[in-house]
Amino acid sequence: MVQAWYMNSTDEDQRLPHHKSPPEYLSLDELYKKSGVLYWKLDPENFEAEGKLKQIREERGYSYHDILECSPTTLENYCEKIKMFYKEHLHADEEVRFCVAGSGYFDVRDVNDEWIRVLVTPGDLILLPAGIYHRFTLDENNYIKAMRLFIGEPVWTAINRPADDHPARATYLEQAKELAVQ
Repeated sequence: MVQAWYMNSTDEDQRLPHHKSPPEYLSLDELYKKSGVLYWKLDPENFEAEGKLKQIREERGYSYHDILECSPTTLENYCEKIKMFYKEHLHADEEVRFCVAGSGYFDVRDVNDEWIRVLVTPGDLILLPAGIYHRFTLDENNYIKAMRLFIGEPVWTAINRPADDHPARATYLEQAKELAVQ
């Protein structure tokens, strides 16, 4: 099961857990209500036969996917890419990632603009809503293999913060306010 918690504000190595003291964990329901992030648990060894991924693809209209391996030995221009992934940004479309192997952190801003860290491990599929400020980093294992899912042709355009005037951000904030009162 995915783990999520509020982060401390230290500038230590971004690959560390960055727990507050004491730690402030969030349940899946709290993660959803505070950020709009959706989560599914799939079988990383048998996800095609399991059928859950196919069902999610059909329900949400994901028609394209690719696989990204991120590590110092598998990703060209690794240092530059890791810095780019960790820069706070948003997208005009959902960001959907299925962890097939390895692990990493997705940091998302909650409705109060506080960082929530989400640890993904094999079998975790998360959906970050369009317009949410977020970033990604590896953990201390320095390896993740993830499936990226898209509606139509793949578009991965990061819109760096500040982007509060972007239409996707405005839509996200409206939806997040509704979630917070549920």
